[in-house]
Amino acid sequence: MNGGPLSRRSAPDRGLRMLSIVPWIAAQDGPKVREVCERFGIGRNQLLDDLNVIQFVGLPPYTPDMLIEVVFEGDRVWVRFADVFSRPLRLTPNQALGLVAAGAALVGAEGAGNDTGPPGPLATGLAKLAKMLDIAPDEALSIRLGPSRPEILDTLRQAVREQRRVRLDYFAYSRDARSVREVDPYRVFAADGAWYVFGHCHSAGGERLFRVDRVAAVEPTDVTFTRPEGSTEGPPALFAVAPGTPRVTLELPPDARWVVDTYPTEAVTELPDGRLEVRLAVASRAWLERLLLRLGPDTKLLDATDPALTTTVRDAARRVLARYERDHTRI
Repeated sequence: MNGGPLSRRSAPDRGLRMLSIVPWIAAQDGPKVREVCERFGIGRNQLLDDLNVIQFVGLPPYTPDMLIEVVFEGDRVWVRFADVFSRPLRLTPNQALGLVAAGAALVGAEGAGNDTGPPGPLATGLAKLAKMLDIAPDEALSIRLGPSRPEILDTLRQAVREQRRVRLDYFAYSRDARSVREVDPYRVFAADGAWYVFGHCHSAGGERLFRVDRVAAVEPTDVTFTRPEGSTEGPPALFAVAPGTPRVTLELPPDARWVVDTYPTEAVTELPDGRLEVRLAVASRAWLERLLLRLGPDTKLLDATDPALTTTVRDAARRVLARYERDHTRI
């Protein structure tokens, strides 16, 4: 694969979105397209693109009776599963538990299940599967993405509903610093296996994104807010790359291909020995340090638009070694 712009987040994002949308449409018996778009917070064109992909999902030999059928009539849409999808799956206990965990995360995502009234089809199916695994349904559906504490997530969701300002005790991973911030939370959403809260940060003086698992504590205040007109409709991009954002080029060993799937990349070149040459934007020096230390000595930093970043690995290693030697002398 030659170097060039890549969108590595689009396919996983679309897959997670369709896992929420398709079962819901199938259970509604012809909802209006507008209703589906409003429920899941997407545009009409995006929904049509997603459903066009679904029509090609099925099992070999991919004949019409083995595919998912999508039917549009007027402003309504139907999703019908082939008979083969009604056959029970044979799952190992580990596979079933993983399915419960992934599905429970989708139930918690905005729009995936019924917010009021009886549980949606996904929640009902997960409860049945959890019962077979001898897991209490409440435990199955309380599984959270990442290590986010349920009480913090619930407090943030309540603050979004009430449009109430909160005070966050927050650890900024990219700057390796902890601070207390007052935030007007606009939205809580799930993306890439983690929960985020998006809103106006009064400390930074603008809209910011915070990972919920890095919130040590949240305190609602007595101040309410009104979301200003023209503010960004969430969820925003997890990392907005500005024109002046530094870039680095890394040479990765074959076992570090996960970097391409985890972070937005601008170019990826496949090398003859299975290694990858990757160009990506750098959120901060601290972020790059942690990434390179995690990757280890088999990763090479080939180029950086900011010359100060070329010594990142050496400087970080010196600090780690100095801290280790200091702590070791105290034993």
